Amino acid sequence: MEKKTIKQDAGRKQLGDFAPKFAELNDDVLFGQVWNRQDQLSLRDRSLITVVALVSMGMTDSSLAYHLQNAKANGITRQEIAEALTHIAFYAGWPKAWAAFREAKEVWASDTAAPCDGKAQFQREMVFPIGEPNTAYAKYFIGQSYLATISAEQIPIHNVTFEPGCRNNWHIHHATKGGGQLLVCVAGRGWYQEWGKPARLLLPGDVVNIPANVKHWHGATRDSWFAHLAMPVPGDNVSNEWLEPVSNDEYDRLEVKE
Repeated sequence: MEKKTIKQDAGRKQLGDFAPKFAELNDDVLFGQVWNRQDQLSLRDRSLITVVALVSMGMTDSSLAYHLQNAKANGITRQEIAEALTHIAFYAGWPKAWAAFREAKEVWASDTAAPCDGKAQFQREMVFPIGEPNTAYAKYFIGQSYLATISAEQIPIHNVTFEPGCRNNWHIHHATKGGGQLLVCVAGRGWYQEWGKPARLLLPGDVVNIPANVKHWHGATRDSWFAHLAMPVPGDNVSNEWLEPVSNDEYDRLEVKE
Protein backbone atom coordinates (compact mmCIF):
# COMPACT_ATOMS: atom_id res chain seq x y z
CA MET A 1 0.00 0.00 0.00
CA GLU A 2 1.26 3.46 -0.87
CA LYS A 3 1.56 6.25 1.66
CA LYS A 4 1.21 9.94 0.99
CA THR A 5 4.57 11.73 0.78
CA ILE A 6 4.75 15.32 1.97
CA LYS A 7 6.71 17.70 -0.25
CA GLN A 8 7.07 21.40 0.45
CA ASP A 9 8.66 24.29 -1.44
CA ALA A 10 7.00 27.29 0.23
CA GLY A 11 10.19 28.14 2.13
CA ARG A 12 12.30 28.38 -1.01
CA LYS A 13 9.61 30.28 -2.91
CA GLN A 14 9.06 32.90 -0.20
CA LEU A 15 12.43 33.08 1.59
CA GLY A 16 14.92 31.30 -0.61
CA ASP A 17 16.81 34.46 -1.59
CA PHE A 18 16.50 36.16 1.81
CA ALA A 19 17.02 33.22 4.20
CA PRO A 20 18.13 30.14 2.26
CA LYS A 21 19.04 28.10 5.35
CA PHE A 22 15.66 28.73 6.97
CA ALA A 23 13.99 27.78 3.67
CA GLU A 24 16.00 24.56 3.56
CA LEU A 25 15.10 23.63 7.16
CA ASN A 26 11.42 24.39 6.53
CA ASP A 27 11.11 22.46 3.26
CA ASP A 28 13.58 19.60 3.70
CA VAL A 29 13.70 18.98 7.46
CA LEU A 30 10.33 20.02 8.92
CA PHE A 31 8.17 18.87 6.02
CA GLY A 32 10.57 16.59 4.12
CA GLN A 33 11.65 14.59 7.18
CA VAL A 34 9.52 15.22 10.28
CA TRP A 35 6.11 15.25 8.58
CA ASN A 36 7.04 12.12 6.63
CA ARG A 37 7.74 10.07 9.78
CA GLN A 38 4.33 8.49 9.35
CA ASP A 39 5.42 5.23 10.94
CA GLN A 40 5.75 7.22 14.19
CA LEU A 41 2.68 9.50 13.93
CA SER A 42 0.02 9.71 11.22
CA LEU A 43 -0.50 12.79 9.06
CA ARG A 44 -3.94 13.15 10.62
CA ASP A 45 -2.51 13.32 14.15
CA ARG A 46 0.32 15.63 13.10
CA SER A 47 -2.21 18.00 11.53
CA LEU A 48 -4.33 18.11 14.67
CA ILE A 49 -1.31 18.68 16.93
CA THR A 50 -0.09 21.50 14.68
CA VAL A 51 -3.48 23.24 14.67
CA VAL A 52 -3.67 22.99 18.46
CA ALA A 53 -0.18 24.49 18.82
CA LEU A 54 -0.89 27.40 16.44
CA VAL A 55 -4.23 28.28 18.04
CA SER A 56 -2.68 28.10 21.52
CA MET A 57 -0.07 30.67 20.40
CA GLY A 58 -2.76 32.91 18.94
CA MET A 59 -1.52 32.37 15.37
CA THR A 60 -4.55 33.01 13.18
CA ASP A 61 -2.75 34.15 10.03
CA SER A 62 -2.05 32.28 6.79
CA SER A 63 -0.12 29.61 8.73
CA LEU A 64 -3.27 28.51 10.54
CA ALA A 65 -5.31 28.64 7.32
CA TYR A 66 -2.76 26.39 5.59
CA HIS A 67 -2.69 23.86 8.42
CA LEU A 68 -6.48 23.80 8.71
CA GLN A 69 -6.64 22.98 4.99
CA ASN A 70 -3.96 20.36 5.56
CA ALA A 71 -5.96 18.89 8.47
CA LYS A 72 -9.04 18.57 6.30
CA ALA A 73 -7.01 16.90 3.53
CA ASN A 74 -5.57 14.50 6.11
CA GLY A 75 -9.00 13.34 7.29
CA ILE A 76 -10.06 15.72 10.08
CA THR A 77 -13.83 16.14 9.74
CA ARG A 78 -16.00 19.21 10.22
CA GLN A 79 -17.36 17.83 13.47
CA GLU A 80 -13.91 16.88 14.76
CA ILE A 81 -12.34 20.32 14.15
CA ALA A 82 -15.33 21.99 15.82
CA GLU A 83 -14.95 19.75 18.86
CA ALA A 84 -11.17 20.26 18.94
CA LEU A 85 -11.45 24.07 18.86
CA THR A 86 -14.14 23.99 21.54
CA HIS A 87 -11.81 21.95 23.74
CA ILE A 88 -8.84 24.24 23.03
CA ALA A 89 -10.88 27.30 24.06
CA PHE A 90 -10.88 26.23 27.72
CA TYR A 91 -7.08 25.98 27.79
CA ALA A 92 -5.79 28.49 25.21
CA GLY A 93 -8.43 31.19 25.57
CA TRP A 94 -11.88 32.05 24.24
CA PRO A 95 -10.77 34.84 21.84
CA LYS A 96 -8.19 32.54 20.23
CA ALA A 97 -10.83 29.88 19.63
CA TRP A 98 -13.24 32.44 18.16
CA ALA A 99 -10.56 33.55 15.69
CA ALA A 100 -9.73 29.97 14.77
CA PHE A 101 -13.42 29.14 14.24
CA ARG A 102 -13.67 31.91 11.65
CA GLU A 103 -10.85 30.30 9.66
CA ALA A 104 -12.20 26.77 10.12
CA LYS A 105 -15.68 27.71 8.88
CA GLU A 106 -14.13 28.87 5.62
CA VAL A 107 -12.09 25.69 5.17
CA TRP A 108 -15.01 23.34 5.89
CA ALA A 109 -17.63 25.59 4.25
CA SER A 110 -18.54 23.05 1.58
CA ASP A 111 -19.05 20.23 4.07
CA THR A 112 -22.35 19.38 5.68
CA ALA A 113 -22.81 18.04 9.17
CA ALA A 114 -24.52 14.77 8.29
CA PRO A 115 -21.72 12.94 6.44
CA CYS A 116 -19.16 14.05 9.01
CA ASP A 117 -21.38 12.85 11.82
CA GLY A 118 -21.60 9.41 10.24
CA LYS A 119 -17.85 9.09 9.85
CA ALA A 120 -17.14 10.39 13.35
CA GLN A 121 -19.75 8.09 14.88
CA PHE A 122 -18.29 5.09 13.06
CA GLN A 123 -14.81 5.97 14.32
CA ARG A 124 -16.14 5.86 17.89
CA GLU A 125 -17.39 2.30 17.26
CA MET A 126 -13.94 1.07 16.24
CA VAL A 127 -10.61 0.81 18.07
CA PHE A 128 -8.59 1.12 14.84
CA PRO A 129 -8.23 4.45 13.00
CA ILE A 130 -10.20 5.10 9.82
CA GLY A 131 -7.08 6.64 8.32
CA GLU A 132 -6.66 8.61 5.13
CA PRO A 133 -8.77 8.61 1.94
CA ASN A 134 -7.64 5.62 -0.12
CA THR A 135 -6.64 7.71 -3.13
CA ALA A 136 -3.97 5.33 -4.42
CA TYR A 137 -6.57 2.60 -5.05
CA ALA A 138 -9.62 4.81 -5.69
CA LYS A 139 -9.91 3.67 -9.31
CA TYR A 140 -10.58 0.12 -8.08
CA PHE A 141 -13.46 1.15 -5.78
CA ILE A 142 -17.01 2.39 -6.18
CA GLY A 143 -17.57 4.98 -3.45
CA GLN A 144 -15.19 6.35 -0.84
CA SER A 145 -12.81 4.11 1.08
CA TYR A 146 -10.14 4.89 3.68
CA LEU A 147 -6.85 3.23 4.58
CA ALA A 148 -4.85 3.08 7.82
CA THR A 149 -1.59 1.19 8.27
CA ILE A 150 -1.77 -0.83 11.51
CA SER A 151 1.55 -2.66 11.10
CA ALA A 152 4.29 -2.34 8.51
CA GLU A 153 6.60 -4.93 10.08
CA GLN A 154 6.56 -8.75 10.04
CA ILE A 155 3.01 -9.12 8.66
CA PRO A 156 1.62 -5.99 6.93
CA ILE A 157 -1.81 -5.13 8.35
CA HIS A 158 -4.09 -2.40 7.03
CA ASN A 159 -7.49 -1.27 8.24
CA VAL A 160 -9.74 -0.66 5.24
CA THR A 161 -12.91 1.36 5.86
CA PHE A 162 -15.82 1.60 3.40
CA GLU A 163 -18.54 4.24 3.44
CA PRO A 164 -22.11 2.91 2.98
CA GLY A 165 -22.47 1.48 -0.51
CA CYS A 166 -18.72 1.42 -1.15
CA ARG A 167 -17.13 -1.75 -2.51
CA ASN A 168 -13.99 -2.74 -4.37
CA ASN A 169 -13.89 -4.27 -7.85
CA TRP A 170 -13.78 -7.97 -8.52
CA HIS A 171 -10.15 -8.98 -8.09
CA ILE A 172 -7.81 -11.97 -7.73
CA HIS A 173 -4.81 -12.56 -5.46
CA HIS A 174 -2.60 -14.69 -7.70
CA ALA A 175 0.06 -17.09 -6.39
CA THR A 176 1.73 -20.30 -7.58
CA LYS A 177 1.98 -21.53 -3.98
CA GLY A 178 0.32 -20.22 -0.80
CA GLY A 179 -0.91 -16.66 -1.14
CA GLY A 180 -4.38 -15.20 -0.78
CA GLN A 181 -5.62 -12.77 1.84
CA LEU A 182 -7.06 -12.81 5.36
CA LEU A 183 -9.78 -10.37 6.44
CA VAL A 184 -10.82 -9.73 10.05
CA CYS A 185 -14.01 -7.67 10.31
CA VAL A 186 -13.83 -5.01 13.03
CA ALA A 187 -16.90 -2.76 12.70
CA GLY A 188 -20.11 -2.24 10.74
CA ARG A 189 -21.68 -4.56 8.20
CA GLY A 190 -20.30 -5.63 4.86
CA TRP A 191 -20.30 -8.19 2.07
CA TYR A 192 -17.85 -10.77 0.74
CA GLN A 193 -18.55 -12.71 -2.44
CA GLU A 194 -16.63 -15.21 -4.54
CA TRP A 195 -17.35 -15.62 -8.23
CA GLY A 196 -20.27 -18.00 -8.80
CA LYS A 197 -21.21 -18.14 -5.09
CA PRO A 198 -23.78 -16.26 -2.95
CA ALA A 199 -22.60 -13.15 -1.12
CA ARG A 200 -21.78 -13.56 2.57
CA LEU A 201 -22.84 -10.94 5.12
CA LEU A 202 -19.94 -9.85 7.33
CA LEU A 203 -20.22 -8.65 10.91
CA PRO A 204 -17.62 -7.61 13.54
CA GLY A 205 -15.56 -10.63 14.57
CA ASP A 206 -16.05 -12.51 11.30
CA VAL A 207 -12.94 -13.86 9.57
CA VAL A 208 -12.64 -14.38 5.83
CA ASN A 209 -9.95 -16.68 4.43
CA ILE A 210 -9.60 -15.72 0.77
CA PRO A 211 -7.82 -18.44 -1.24
CA ALA A 212 -5.29 -17.55 -3.90
CA ASN A 213 -6.49 -17.41 -7.52
CA VAL A 214 -10.17 -16.91 -6.57
CA LYS A 215 -12.14 -14.02 -8.09
CA HIS A 216 -13.96 -12.06 -5.36
CA TRP A 217 -14.97 -8.65 -3.99
CA HIS A 218 -15.81 -7.14 -0.60
CA GLY A 219 -17.30 -3.89 0.72
CA ALA A 220 -19.99 -2.25 2.86
CA THR A 221 -23.71 -2.82 2.83
CA ARG A 222 -25.72 0.03 1.32
CA ASP A 223 -26.87 1.36 4.73
CA SER A 224 -23.81 0.80 6.94
CA TRP A 225 -20.17 1.76 7.22
CA PHE A 226 -17.83 -1.23 7.30
CA ALA A 227 -14.20 -1.87 8.23
CA HIS A 228 -11.91 -4.88 8.13
CA LEU A 229 -8.25 -5.59 8.72
CA ALA A 230 -6.55 -6.93 5.59
CA MET A 231 -3.47 -9.16 5.74
CA PRO A 232 -1.68 -10.78 2.78
CA VAL A 233 -0.93 -14.49 3.06
CA PRO A 234 2.72 -15.24 2.15
CA GLY A 235 3.24 -17.21 -1.03
CA ASP A 236 5.29 -17.62 -4.18
CA ASN A 237 4.91 -15.33 -7.21
CA VAL A 238 2.11 -13.32 -5.58
CA SER A 239 0.36 -10.50 -7.44
CA ASN A 240 -3.00 -8.76 -7.49
CA GLU A 241 -5.20 -8.49 -10.57
CA TRP A 242 -7.97 -5.87 -10.50
CA LEU A 243 -10.97 -6.65 -12.68
CA GLU A 244 -14.39 -5.17 -13.49
CA PRO A 245 -16.51 -3.23 -10.95
CA VAL A 246 -19.38 -4.87 -9.10
CA SER A 247 -22.34 -3.53 -11.07
CA ASN A 248 -25.20 -1.66 -9.42
CA ASP A 249 -27.56 -4.42 -10.51
CA GLU A 250 -25.45 -7.09 -8.79
CA TYR A 251 -25.01 -5.00 -5.67
CA ASP A 252 -28.61 -3.82 -5.38
CA ARG A 253 -29.89 -7.41 -5.41
CA LEU A 254 -28.11 -8.09 -2.11
CA GLU A 255 -30.39 -7.89 0.92
CA VAL A 256 -29.52 -8.02 4.61
CA LYS A 257 -31.86 -10.46 6.35
CA GLU A 258 -32.31 -9.43 9.98
